[in-house]
Amino acid sequence: MHHAIDRKQLRDLGLIVPEGSVTGLMEEFRIVKRQLLQQADELRRGGMGPAAQRVLMCSPLPGEGKTYCSVNLALAIAAEKESEVVLVDADFAKPSVLSTLGLPGGAGLMDALADPSIDVAECVIGTDIPGLWVLPAGNATNSDTEFLASSRTRTVLDRLTDGAPHRMVIFDSPPALAASPAAELAKYVGQAVVVARADRTGQGALEDAISLLSGCPNIQMLLNAVHFSPSGRRFGSYYGYGG
Repeated sequence: MHHAIDRKQLRDLGLIVPEGSVTGLMEEFRIVKRQLLQQADELRRGGMGPAAQRVLMCSPLPGEGKTYCSVNLALAIAAEKESEVVLVDADFAKPSVLSTLGLPGGAGLMDALADPSIDVAECVIGTDIPGLWVLPAGNATNSDTEFLASSRTRTVLDRLTDGAPHRMVIFDSPPALAASPAAELAKYVGQAVVVARADRTGQGALEDAISLLSGCPNIQMLLNAVHFSPSGRRFGSYYGYGG
């Protein structure tokens, strides 16, 4: 079953709207996804294996826009002609991906980690956006970090890309300085993106978060909520140019 994504809600939340007009936001995330996809190809050729197809989206603290960026990145990758994406809600204590997209709840990643009889692929939700799949966080538990640290985690995560070399997996993780699962997930991904809010994130918090994510070999920063560009760069207006 493929569930419908609430386009109106995407628009109201300021997210990328599939089938909509090209916007500055869409162009910005096109650049972000291109860099991540190119890096994934390099990691794959370098022998990293399934981890090359995984990206961790994180932030130092709550309220810095990591879910906003995770959803936009997933929507941008889903638009690729030869790629697809599974967006994983890995913020187990405060999941928000399903509500953001207007999707129903269900079993998810934590259930598959806790119960060997559950196939994580059966928990993935199809959407009416071609190329976009969503994996819920699953039932809440006080042992989320311990389950992630278990030997079963690698098997479960490998299942998400089994037989799909062009599928990316995006993890919307909890803030690194607020909950421990982010540091554990960093050990299983080829890339981590730390979302920093331009008007809020302090240098010390950013450095501490990067240190906690050191299990990932490639850490990048995405600056969110920027209202000024020294170069005067603006994306999206070109497509509406009529002269």
